[in-house]
Amino acid sequence: MSDKLTHPVAAQKAPIAMDVEAGKTYAWCACGLSKKQPLCDGAHKAGSTLTPIRYTATKDGKAYFCGCKESVNRPLCDGTHGKI
Repeated sequence: MSDKLTHPVAAQKAPIAMDVEAGKTYAWCACGLSKKQPLCDGAHKAGSTLTPIRYTATKDGKAYFCGCKESVNRPLCDGTHGKI
């Protein structure tokens, strides 16, 4: 039996707002283990089977990344945190 994380850990039960730049790609933490939420810091490599999801911003401004890690619209928040 593996000790690897196979289901994400909620970083928080709310979206994480972040300023993004058009055309820039961000690596969203899918496992919830990163200390640099909402972005990946490589923590999944030591204890998770989950890998980051790449997000390329289409415009400059705020993006609301999923903090609970359960959004159907990952990596962006879709309000799922309100149901868990």
